[in-house]
Amino acid sequence: ACLTAQARMAAPVRSVHCAMKKCTVPPLVVILGATGTGKSKLAIEIGKRLQGEIISADSMQVYRGLDIITNKVTAEECAQCRHHMISFVDPLVSSYTVVDFRNKALALISCIHSREKLPIIVGGTNYYIESLLWRVLLDKGQDNEGEVKKVGSPDVKAELEKLGGSELSRRLKEVDPVMASMLHPHDVRKIARSLQVHAETGIPHSRLLEEQRGQEGGSGLGGPLRYPDPCIFWLHADMNALDERLDSRVAQMLSTGLINELREFHRRFNQRKIEDKNQDYQHGIFQSIGFKEFHEYLTCPDQTTLEEKETLLKKGVENLKIATRQYARKQNKWVRNRFLKRPGEGVPPVYGLDVTDVSKWEETVLSPALEILERLTKGEQPGIEPMRVEGEGQRNKRSCHTCELCDKVIIGDLEWTAHLKSKKHRYHVKKRKFEPGPASNQHQEPAPGPTVEDLSLGTPTTLAPGLALACGKPKSPDTGSTETP
Repeated sequence: ACLTAQARMAAPVRSVHCAMKKCTVPPLVVILGATGTGKSKLAIEIGKRLQGEIISADSMQVYRGLDIITNKVTAEECAQCRHHMISFVDPLVSSYTVVDFRNKALALISCIHSREKLPIIVGGTNYYIESLLWRVLLDKGQDNEGEVKKVGSPDVKAELEKLGGSELSRRLKEVDPVMASMLHPHDVRKIARSLQVHAETGIPHSRLLEEQRGQEGGSGLGGPLRYPDPCIFWLHADMNALDERLDSRVAQMLSTGLINELREFHRRFNQRKIEDKNQDYQHGIFQSIGFKEFHEYLTCPDQTTLEEKETLLKKGVENLKIATRQYARKQNKWVRNRFLKRPGEGVPPVYGLDVTDVSKWEETVLSPALEILERLTKGEQPGIEPMRVEGEGQRNKRSCHTCELCDKVIIGDLEWTAHLKSKKHRYHVKKRKFEPGPASNQHQEPAPGPTVEDLSLGTPTTLAPGLALACGKPKSPDTGSTETP
């Protein structure tokens, strides 16, 4: 059986090697998947067999240090297949961006192609991968590799974020009302990004995005493909099985020195920031899952008892497990929304590989992946169908909605529909019915807000009651928000 499996995998290897010489192989392979699904393992196996080189697309692995918590490949794994984009940015740099990554990675891809090797993009930071696959106007006119900013260098976006949501929202409405209507007033990072684009280009961010969508092959989420016919794999698993695997990974991290790694890194780089009340878990490597979760343990005073320290440690471990599970779900959601449901023509197929049963890894993951690559290099349709999602092609318009009953601002038509069906909203509707007053039984759901198409085309729109307030200054102080792809 072992020889049969080896024979099945040998044919695709020969086919791909021949195709590479004829330049008919896919320009690159992309491996998507949540943390813990074995993306690096598949990348290494493909790389060893098909003369590939791996480009890591992980926003935390670019920094030197914290090898355990960021789950970097080991020296032994690196020896099996050449890796790039790992451990090259100083950990004190807080302004490394997706633009910096894109520029360096694109140059690497060209270099790998020039050596007749196969670039394999692998990582969990999906918007990094998007920046390579699609021509996105991240920074118009800045496609050349630039130097990473050092600590203390001016960072327009970081300075803007300090102003808070109310002031940022007001400024964005002045220079780019279309973009302001599509962003939640508490989404400090996205608003600051739009203001940064306007400050650096003199062009409203919304106009740049419209230009991008108008390019041949563009869509509502970005411009055309940068490389034709990439081969994209998505490693997915039953969530219960993945949760167990992630818990086991946390235990393994602890056994290999996670706490000592965090403690030493904290002592070298973060302790002074905390003493100066300048700690920042929103930028740079300090965003890594682990720092926030173990903050209380790492910063507990010297007089803390051993029992209290043990309690804080257990709390940190449990928080780490929860954060890791949540991150895995967020990654899967991003893949579904940004890859599987991506609107427009020219969207590359995504081939799903089920990694639930690790005992059948060669049968259910490696062999199908090599077979798909073999078919693609021959110009044939793979025998395995790409993944499809119900509702594919539906665009989630970034309309601005307000729910006065729940005192919430909702961005996105799909999110608005989900909110109207939520328990919290139904509770407030039921509560309103029993309140005294003539309007108690006359609750109306706010109408959908204007879309970017309506506003950019000058289409007359009627705002729902309270929408002007919702799209303007928030009632409460800025508390940040979670990005939804």
